[in-house]
Amino acid sequence: MCILGGNLAAPYQASLLEHLTRRLNHAGRAVMVINTDDGEESVREALQQTLNYRSTATIVLSGKPPGTLIETCLQSGQQVILINRMGQFEGADNIEIDYRSTMADALNLLLDAGCQQIALVSSSARSPSMVMRETRFLDAAAERGVNVTLTQPGSASYLTGVTAARELLSAGTRPDGVFCVTDLIACGFIDAARHEFGLRIPEEISIIGFDDIEQASWLGYDLTTFAQPLAEMAEAACQLVIAPATGTPSRRVFNALPVRRSTLS
Repeated sequence: MCILGGNLAAPYQASLLEHLTRRLNHAGRAVMVINTDDGEESVREALQQTLNYRSTATIVLSGKPPGTLIETCLQSGQQVILINRMGQFEGADNIEIDYRSTMADALNLLLDAGCQQIALVSSSARSPSMVMRETRFLDAAAERGVNVTLTQPGSASYLTGVTAARELLSAGTRPDGVFCVTDLIACGFIDAARHEFGLRIPEEISIIGFDDIEQASWLGYDLTTFAQPLAEMAEAACQLVIAPATGTPSRRVFNALPVRRSTLS
């Protein structure tokens, strides 16, 4: 079978890939990993190899794999399992996070901490999961009548967090609560807030991330975040691969639970 994914060195993607390959290997499935960062044409050639070897299933990690590659897999008759692609493709199985409730929880954490000027740091990389986190957070804010300042200064990276902090903290009205759509963005925001603006966290600003990557628990960050249940999501993907096909696409929805640390007052 095949796993398609991009930006595989990123902490979240690397952790998800580790869980998937370990579980599939334990189930006796040989796995071919194709890095979609190599360009669409080279990925198509690699996909053709999996078809020649009669690969029966492809798992697509959230984010970068383009829709044309997913369509190629579906048209070949493969079983396709999408992780955090939000039901984009008819005929594919879906494993995803309940972002509506999770983003409402993120907003409530900031409001319960007494934050009055809230900012949302999102990503200019418009992957389905990034868009959904941004949209659902703004929806939750609208339902509560809360104004949110949105910025999208770059990809889902550490540098984007630094850039966002410089932009937001130099403004006339600084935010006192920030939700970042990934932990890497939040880590960059924390470092800039502390070292360039001298702010105390959480006394002067509260910060929340998303993904609960390893770095989030490091003492230098101790970041409040939301943890995706990667082991359970990998198990669900594996069960879809090894279970008899029913002909009806499956949808499994998981909750991302808050992990409270010291960046939230």
